[in-house]
Amino acid sequence: MQENFRQFLDRLRQQGELVDLYQPVDIRHIATLVDQAKTALFFHDVIGYDMPVVSGIIRTRERATMALGCETFGEIEQKLAGAIAKPIPPQYVKTSPTREVTLVGDDVDLYKLPIPMSSIYDGGPMITAGVVIARDPELGMNSGIYRFIVKEKALTGIDIVTPNNMRLFAQRALVRGEPLPISISIGTHPFEITGSGYRAPLGVDEMAIAGGIRGEPVELAPCTTIDLPYIADAEIVLEAEILPTGWTWPEGRFGEFTRLMGGLHWNPLVRIKAISMRKDAIYYNLHMPWENTWLAAPTRYAAIRAALRNAGVQVKDINVTLGGCAFWHAVISIKKQPGEGKNALLAALSVMDLKHVVVVDDDIDVNDPAEVEWAIATRVQGDRDVMIVTNARAKPLDPSLPQGYGVVPTGAKVGIDATMPEGIPREYYERITYAYAQTAKIEDYVAGKRDAAGATGDDAAVEELAAKILDTIAVQPLYYTDVAEKYSKYDFRTVARAIGCLHATEKLWQDPRGRLCVRGSQFAAKPPAK
Repeated sequence: MQENFRQFLDRLRQQGELVDLYQPVDIRHIATLVDQAKTALFFHDVIGYDMPVVSGIIRTRERATMALGCETFGEIEQKLAGAIAKPIPPQYVKTSPTREVTLVGDDVDLYKLPIPMSSIYDGGPMITAGVVIARDPELGMNSGIYRFIVKEKALTGIDIVTPNNMRLFAQRALVRGEPLPISISIGTHPFEITGSGYRAPLGVDEMAIAGGIRGEPVELAPCTTIDLPYIADAEIVLEAEILPTGWTWPEGRFGEFTRLMGGLHWNPLVRIKAISMRKDAIYYNLHMPWENTWLAAPTRYAAIRAALRNAGVQVKDINVTLGGCAFWHAVISIKKQPGEGKNALLAALSVMDLKHVVVVDDDIDVNDPAEVEWAIATRVQGDRDVMIVTNARAKPLDPSLPQGYGVVPTGAKVGIDATMPEGIPREYYERITYAYAQTAKIEDYVAGKRDAAGATGDDAAVEELAAKILDTIAVQPLYYTDVAEKYSKYDFRTVARAIGCLHATEKLWQDPRGRLCVRGSQFAAKPPAK
């Protein structure tokens, strides 16, 4: 499919899947606006920056289907399977429009890029849509999507905690005592994002997988400061090196695909050597996590509610699902006290012919199958939380049971306690929550709301603000977002630069919950024992 990143954005516009916002918008509001929007959003005027931001382009099932040129969502798996079976190697070109502007040395300044914050507990502004390309001298090429939290104007971390090929490359470089060169291509077509997201075996080039998805070779062009290619169609390219620091610097927290906030990570540092971009570059922020929801219609509740009331369990909501034929499946949310998940199951399974019951906490929407499945995925251990009752009364119309005249069927009842387990720290279940969600409303911006610009500080003001921030976090650790809000009379770039100054002078650290604190203070997180 011969379509580039910008042509895909135009296709989204034409089909009503992308809305352009031309009024000034504070970068701190972008994440929550995208979260509220039914479409992708293109922010043409981001306060304090010369570059627009687009986000949410593959955030729904429909847009993800469109992105890969499919008619139905089910076709995506087929298309990926075909690409894996018949990859198309990339094609190398000498240069690309990404070279229209190139910054190196002291001119490299990540603070000039409109890199948004996302959730309240994030460790800082985070590059989320960079397709990373690396090469190992023996193992070949690797591509992937990794997150980079901005720490200084030319320094980030790279989130490679999970064992994967990129981590292996970085580990091997660390053993050699060498930095690992990487290119980071931002603003690429979803073909390349999807291909790089596939975890190919060592020796298999993910850009060839992307070519298989696209149906033609992905074009790659050479970097100038490192011996690696980048995606020629990218809007922005960072030429960088993973420094041989090892996994020793605190980073995060991160909003994870589980829709929970991950904990503090220990990651290597990344030095940015060059930034190249188009003259009219568009910054793409991949909004995490995207989700799809399906609703189910509720039916009979009275008998279940009465049984739970008699068991002394506080019920928030009940859904007897249509998928369970309106007889056999119930999802029940409760205001849980210790041990009541099991009590609720015992009570509910005694009701009529209920066959399968899931009990969840009161933060779960029982009418949302994805929410219920998510609770099962993140809160259940089968040997502890699945209850099976055999030879229980069953409904004769159940086709999975013995049938025939005079047969009184008995069957199995299954209960799943999908409530948060006792003994697990509550912060493990802190959901991703977007900053300014209560005040920045998408409908207001669609109607024309304009954000006021904060003061832009010069170098002296940045140093003064850095000192104030240091005094503040010496008393009480704060999340990055809290610091940005506390000093919101300044624009976000000034606040980010001030925090970057503290990092550059090695005064900044993080506590175990990912909040900013003073290095060496009583709040500071300690590296894991070797």
